[in-house]
Amino acid sequence: MTWTPPVEAQGTTTATGVDAARLQRRAANYLAAAMIYLRDNVDLAEPLRPEHIKPRVLGHWGTCPGLNLICAGLHRVIRRDGRRTLLVTGPGHGAPAILANLWLEGTLGEVTPGYGHGREGMAELIRSFSWPGGFPSHLNPWLPGVLHEGGELGYALATAAGTVLDDPDLLTVCVIGDGEAETGPTAGSWLTNRFLDPVTSGALLPIVHLNGYKIANPSLLAGLTDSELSSTFRGLGWRPQVVDVRQERGVDPDASMARAFDHALAIIDDVQGRARHGGPRLGTHWPLILLRSDKGWTGVDRVDGQQVVGTWRAHQVPIGDVAEDPDHLALLEGWLRSYRPEELFEDGIPVAAVREAMPDGDLRLGAGDLARGGVRRPLVLPDPAPQGVDVAAPGRVDASATHTLGRWLGEVVRAQGDQRHFRVVCPDELASNRLDPILDATPRGLAWPVDGEVDRSAPDGMVMEVLSEHLCQGWLQGYLLTGRHGLFPCYEAFVSIVDSMVNQYAKFLKVAKEVPWREPVPSLTYLLTSEGWRQEHNGYSHQGPGFLDAMLDKKASLARIYLPPDANTLLATMRHCLAGTDRINVVVAGKHQAPLWLDLAAAQDHLAAGASHWAWASTDGDAVPDVILAAAGDVPTVEALAAAWLLRRDVPDLRVRAVNVIDLFVLQHPDHHSHGLSEERFEELFGATTEVVFAFHGYPTAVHQLLHHRPAPSRFHVHGYQEEGTTTTPFALLVANGASRYDLALDALDRSGSRAAGADAAAVRYREGRDGHDAYIREHGIDPPEVTEWRWT
Repeated sequence: MTWTPPVEAQGTTTATGVDAARLQRRAANYLAAAMIYLRDNVDLAEPLRPEHIKPRVLGHWGTCPGLNLICAGLHRVIRRDGRRTLLVTGPGHGAPAILANLWLEGTLGEVTPGYGHGREGMAELIRSFSWPGGFPSHLNPWLPGVLHEGGELGYALATAAGTVLDDPDLLTVCVIGDGEAETGPTAGSWLTNRFLDPVTSGALLPIVHLNGYKIANPSLLAGLTDSELSSTFRGLGWRPQVVDVRQERGVDPDASMARAFDHALAIIDDVQGRARHGGPRLGTHWPLILLRSDKGWTGVDRVDGQQVVGTWRAHQVPIGDVAEDPDHLALLEGWLRSYRPEELFEDGIPVAAVREAMPDGDLRLGAGDLARGGVRRPLVLPDPAPQGVDVAAPGRVDASATHTLGRWLGEVVRAQGDQRHFRVVCPDELASNRLDPILDATPRGLAWPVDGEVDRSAPDGMVMEVLSEHLCQGWLQGYLLTGRHGLFPCYEAFVSIVDSMVNQYAKFLKVAKEVPWREPVPSLTYLLTSEGWRQEHNGYSHQGPGFLDAMLDKKASLARIYLPPDANTLLATMRHCLAGTDRINVVVAGKHQAPLWLDLAAAQDHLAAGASHWAWASTDGDAVPDVILAAAGDVPTVEALAAAWLLRRDVPDLRVRAVNVIDLFVLQHPDHHSHGLSEERFEELFGATTEVVFAFHGYPTAVHQLLHHRPAPSRFHVHGYQEEGTTTTPFALLVANGASRYDLALDALDRSGSRAAGADAAAVRYREGRDGHDAYIREHGIDPPEVTEWRWT
C-alpha cells in the first residue's frame, strides 16, 4: 500500500464547531469558579448572599480558564475524528476545570452517585469541592480519566508518554504548566520523543500552558520570546506551534485552539501514516503546542485597585473575604453572572447545545477502559524451571542472580508473542546489572537515529534505557495504570532519586483501591541491584540502602520488600511480583557470582513462608538454641552462614539456629501487615527469649522498626549498614560497618551467654581475623583467601 498524506484539516475549523466549543468552555468556567466559592444558590437563581459562600474558600482558579479552553478544543476534535483520547493534566490544582468537564460530559455522575445532571447533582458538585468528605482541591483517583494527580509537579509528561507505548490508536494530550516546566523531571522528559515509535505506539501531544506566573513569582519559561521557545523545543526534536490567546492579542481563543489542534493532529496522522506504510520511523519530530494565555482569564479583572487577571493574584482565590466584605461579594456575583449561567443550565441540566459539544459514549474523557483504571492485559509468565540452577548441596555452586533472572525475563518477553505489554525500563544499567540476556529476546527501544556502535537497538524494542530515574518511573507508571506490565531495574543507591515519585504513586494507589469502579492494575516492581555491599569499587556515593526505609512507611496493603538470598529465590520472587496487582514491590539482588543455597522448589517454598529455619545450617537440633543467627539479604546471608560455619567448627557445643528472611514484612506483627508471621510462627523461628543476632542488608533501624510490636524486641541485635564506606574491598566494607562474619560470630558468642569449650579461643581468633584484615588488604589490595575462598561444607 502507499500512503497519501492528508491535507491539513483547516476546513474543519467551522463556525459551528468553534461556537459549540466556546459555549461549552463558558459553562465549564462558570462551574469551576462556582466550585471554589459557593455552597448554595449554585445557579444564581437569587441574589448572592453571604450565607451562600463556603466558610473555607479553597482552590486554584488561575489555571482553570486555560484548561477549559484545552478541554473544549479537544472535545471538538474527538467528536469529529472519533479518537481514543486520554488527558493528563500536570497542573492538578486545576481540578475545578477537570471536574467541571467530567460533570458536563456525564461521566462523573455515572461513577459517583449523586453527581448526575440536574439541580441536586449540580448543587452537590459545586458544594462538594474542597469540602470535608467531598472532592479534594487536586485531581485524584476518584475522578474518571485521572491517572496522574499532579499535586507534586514534574511528572506529567513522563507518565503521559507511558500511556501511549504499545497502544498505536491512542492519543494522549498532556498539559504541562509553565511552573511545572521548571522542574528537573520535566526537563528530562522532553527526551521521551526519542523512544516513541510511530508504528507500535500511539501519539503524545504536549501542551505547555504558559500563563506567566506561579504562586507568587513569574514563571521562567513564559518569559522567553516565541522565537526562543520555538528554537528550544525544535532543538529538542519537537515541532512547536505558538498559540497566543492573551486578551491583548484580540484573537478568537476557540478558533485559535481549533486551528492548533487541527494542525497538530494532521502532523500526527501524517507521521504515523507514513511510518505504518513503510516510510521512515526514526527521527520523528512530534508536534507540540505552546499556549499563551492570561492567568485567571475571564475572571475578575481588578480587586481593591490591584490587577488580578494576568498576575500571580489569580493563582488561587482571586477575591478574598467574600462573605465579610459586601464589595467583594458584589464583585464575585458580577464575575459569576458574566458567564450567564441561565443560558447554560436548565434546572441544573446543561442545555442541549452544551451537551452536544461533548463527545459521546466511550470517547468521553472520563469513559472507556483506560479512563477507569485500565483493563489489565494478561501476562504470560513461563515456568522458571529451565532457568533455575541445580543445587546438589547448599553453597557448592555459584551463579549471578540477575544474570539468571535475565534469561528468564527474556523468556517472559518471548512468551507474550505478538502482544506488546511487557517493558523493562532502566537507567542505562541493564548490561551493568547482568540483565543483558533480555536483549536476546528484544532490542533496546530507540526511535531516533543512532550510530552503528549501539548494541541491539530498534524502534520497537521493549527495553527502554535512559539516564533518568524520573523518566523511567514516569514511563512505567503510565504503562501500568493503562493495564500493561513492566519492571524497573536500578542501581540501589540511585533509586532514591524517585523517592518522592513513588510516594505520590503510593498515595494514588491507596486511594484508587478505595474507588469501587477502578480496576486493579499490575504491580510496580523495582529490582535493586549493584547493591551497596558490592559497590566498594565505586565508593561511598554508591553505597546506600535507604530506599527500603522509604518503603516501610507505605500502606501495608501496598508495600512489599523481598531480599532473596540467591539466584533461585530471585527467580521465584520475580515471578510472584510480576503476577500481582496493586502493589509496590522492592526486590534487592546482587549481580555477581554468589553461592546458591536452595534449589528452585525449596526457593518457592521459602518465598511462600517468608522466613525459614535452615536446619542444614543449624546446630540446635530439637533443643532450645543458645543463640539465633538470622539474615535478610544475599550478602548478609553469606556472612551469617559463614559465622554459623565458624561457630560449628570452633565451638561445636554451642547450639546455633540459622534463620533466613526473604519477605521483610514477615517481621512485622500481623495486626500491622498481612504478611506478618503469626505469633506462634514467629516464636517457632525466633523463640521467645533467645537472643537473636541479625545480619541485615540495610540500615539496622529498619528491622527495629518492624519488630516494634513483637515480644522482647530488644533481644534482636541487628548488624547492617552504618553509613560507613569508601573505596575499598568487599569484606573491608562489611568490617567497617560491623557486619562481617567475624562481627556476627563474636556477637553470637557474647549474646549466647555460653561458656562452651573453645568459646574464648574462638573469640580471640575472630577478633584477629577481623582486626588483621585491614593490614592484609593494604598490602595485597584484595581480601584474604579465608574470605574469598570460603565455601559452605
